[in-house]
This record gives sequence, C-alpha cells and structure tokens, in this order.
Amino acid sequence: MALLTDLINLNLSDTTEKVIAEYIWIGGSGMDLRSKAKTLSGPVTDPSKLPKWNYDGSSTGQAPGEDSEVILYPQAIFKDPFRRGNNILVMCDAYTPAGEPIPTNKRHSAAKIFSHPEVAAEEPWYGIEQEYTLLQKDVKWPLGWPQGGYPGPQGPYYCGIGADKAFGRDIVDAHYKACLYAGINISGINGEVMPGQWEFQVGPSVGISAGDELWVARYILERITEIAGVVVSFDPKPIVGDWNGAGAHTNYSTKSTRKEGGFEVIKKLIEKLGHRHKEHIAAYGEGNERRLTGRHETADINTFKWGVADRGASIRVGRDIEKEGKGYFEDRRPASNMDPYVVTSMIAETTILGKQ
Repeated sequence: MALLTDLINLNLSDTTEKVIAEYIWIGGSGMDLRSKAKTLSGPVTDPSKLPKWNYDGSSTGQAPGEDSEVILYPQAIFKDPFRRGNNILVMCDAYTPAGEPIPTNKRHSAAKIFSHPEVAAEEPWYGIEQEYTLLQKDVKWPLGWPQGGYPGPQGPYYCGIGADKAFGRDIVDAHYKACLYAGINISGINGEVMPGQWEFQVGPSVGISAGDELWVARYILERITEIAGVVVSFDPKPIVGDWNGAGAHTNYSTKSTRKEGGFEVIKKLIEKLGHRHKEHIAAYGEGNERRLTGRHETADINTFKWGVADRGASIRVGRDIEKEGKGYFEDRRPASNMDPYVVTSMIAETTILGKQ
C-alpha cells in the first residue's frame, strides 16, 4: 500500500503533461498569504499566458458578500519546490471584475512607479534583509525558549551554532534551498541577535521583482513552517524587553550610485529621504514604533539620521562604499512586516522622481 509521502512525491511527468499551478495572493490584512491550485494542460513559463482566476473576497476581508468575486492576475512564475517537476508557484495581484486594483493590491501602483522612464533608466537594485521569529505553535513563544521563561541574555545567538544557541536551523536551511530551487535570488541566511530569530536576504533584484521574490520567499517559509508544526512571526517586536526587534533592512542602489562619483549621489538621495521621513515611517510596517526606539540597533522613530557603519542610524552606508566612492546604502527603518511593493517603490519615488 502506498504511503502518503509516496503519493505526495509522485512525479506527474511520468504519466501526464498536465501541471499544477499554485496561485498565490495577499489577503485582506496585507500580510496574510493565501493560495489555491489549478491544473494546466501543460508547462507555462510566461505569466501572461496563464489564465486569470477568481476567489471569494468576502472570506479574505477584501470584498462584501453580495459582490464577493475578486480576480487574480498572474504576474510572476517560480518553480514549485513542494510539488517539483514542471509544477509552478504563481504570484498574483488582485482586481475587481471591472479591472480596478482592490485596495490591498499594492503591486499595481508599485509597477507604475517602476515602469516610469526615469525610474527604469536608473535600474534600481534592492537587497532586502527579512528578519523573522520562529514560535512554538501551541504557546506562541519563541522556539528554543523555556515555556513561560527566558533564555540567557543576547550575545551568543547572533550567527551562533550549537543546540543551546541556534533553534530551528533545519527549517532555515530547508527554506534556503527551496528558494534557490524556486528561482528566487536568495543571497544568504543567518541567525539573528534574539534566540529563535533568523534572517534571509533576497537580492540584488531589480524593480518590481524584489517585491515578487520576497513575497514568494515568505510564502515558501510559511509552507515549510506549516510542515514543521512551527509558527513564523513577522512581528517587528515579538518579545517585549531587552530583546532585538525584527526588521526588513532594505539595501538600495541606482545606476548613478553604482558608477564613479556615486557616493556624492548617495548623499543627495539620503537627503531626499530625510525630507519624507514621516511619510516613509507611516508606510514601513505596522507596530514599528515598538521596534524603532533608539535601542537595539535602531534609530528613534521620530529621528532621521545617517552614518557610515552606524547601525543606530536610519540610513547606514558601508565603510567599503565610502572607501570606493560608489555603491549602495541601507534603509534600516522598514519593519519585518512591511510590504516590499510599498517600500521599494516608495524609495524609488522619493529618490528618483523626487516626490516631496
């Protein structure tokens, strides 16, 4: 008799040309990911060749019950690391039947900014450092922490090894490999300062693809933690007290910052970001005020400052960038629960289009 795992791992290409496409979209909270699967007659590599689909928006907080249909537009395709073969993951955004983007569709406005000729000419690159916390499923307490108690103080956990320092590495490594398999430009992982907290980096990615890749990387992480019986939290300050919060530091460069003389351009772009500090903070994630306190490697939420190698700044420039006179800078303000479509497009809008 076949085991469940045998059936899950069936190679469909042995018997049929049909493939499974898992359509992924963002739900009504702006952070909850949803997905459902559709059978296709054969392999597809171009999202424009995929059919649109629909779902019940009244069950995701995105439409009223009397007019509940929301339409999914396929936007990006990735290989499916769970079903493998020719099966795919499809990142979608959501529209009304009349073709209008629904309020939680932040991709649509981001795509407009990235398609602007001035933005496209600058080829904005992003590298996003996604921090997250692994929680025990039944008690919602960090993985590896004693129930109702606390581990030793921060210090030995950042990039630490050993059963008393690193909790959940099998999940982290599984996620790393699954993202590489999927075609996501994941560039690394590391254990973070608070035990049970980890980070993965996506990028460099150009324009709208940074948001697509980060959302699908989050989706894959949620699926893996589902299998492992662990909960992943993107809360920017999951544990109150003398513990680091969780951010999504966003590294950014343009064609002008990457060429000779780019450091002077970086200074001008940072100045532009300072003029819109409040607007950026408002869009950089819910609950960020609990994280941006001026402690635990953050700048105070009401203060804008930048510095070279300063992890207590709003914007950090690396020592090597200063030395080489060109490169990128890091916006350290975004929270771990930020929407990458919003953050990446807003940075481009402020620095390239000069929105005040």
